[in-house]
Amino acid sequence: MPGSVQRYRLDISYDGTDFSGWAPQPSRRTVHGEISGALQRLLRAPVALTVAGRTDAGVHASGQVAHVDLALDVEPDRLVRRLARLLPPDVRVREVTVVPPEFDARFSALRRHYVYRVTTSPWGADPLRARDTLAWPHPIDLDAVVRASAGLLGEHDFAAFCRRREGATTIRELLRFEWSVDADGVFRAALSADAFCHSMVRSLVGAMLDVGRGRRSPDWPAGLLDRTERVSDVAVAPAHGLTLVRVDYPADDELAARAAVTRNVRTR
Repeated sequence: MPGSVQRYRLDISYDGTDFSGWAPQPSRRTVHGEISGALQRLLRAPVALTVAGRTDAGVHASGQVAHVDLALDVEPDRLVRRLARLLPPDVRVREVTVVPPEFDARFSALRRHYVYRVTTSPWGADPLRARDTLAWPHPIDLDAVVRASAGLLGEHDFAAFCRRREGATTIRELLRFEWSVDADGVFRAALSADAFCHSMVRSLVGAMLDVGRGRRSPDWPAGLLDRTERVSDVAVAPAHGLTLVRVDYPADDELAARAAVTRNVRTR
């Protein structure tokens, strides 16, 4: 990194409803496009954002992380305030922090944490939460989905639940997949992993919704782990119920080592 440049971490939240996901796409509104455009207007220079996880169209974030290399004289607190004036109300850069040059928002990450919200209420989702809560017209057997989710924990090839990308592995370590019910009756699925492959979180939730309504047995999802291709029977849950809530990173002196490990292709 040139001596006149500093690396900055951006902590970001957004309502994904009206975005075509994070990644830049020609002629489409994306989170990357809004933030990079605002930074370029403020700094009058091109910027390159690297993000922890490229969320799909309609997926939200309360704990997204990105990094960007900017001039040394950038004042983080002032940049947050200036971005707040330029960005639309459905995306916020909540904090800008100076980080070591070894920090990589994508490859240094230890874990990603997601929450999926589902309501089975006969009147649907509460109007104030309708944009981040799936209204599901079927009952959910909590005991069944808890049992089925537990059977997926650990390191496995999740090919049955992923949309394959050329050259990308589908081996992941699922660290947490827990279900609970809020005081307002909303079901919350909390999922954590070292990383998730494309559509994995929504496919896992979709499989559990089929288990919860009795269409599949609790043993069915774990039985798919020996598949080497995506299984068409696995439904992909709608995007709007999903929120990226946190990304974990190691201590500063472990950042480079973690990034090196992550860049290696996972093998069994």
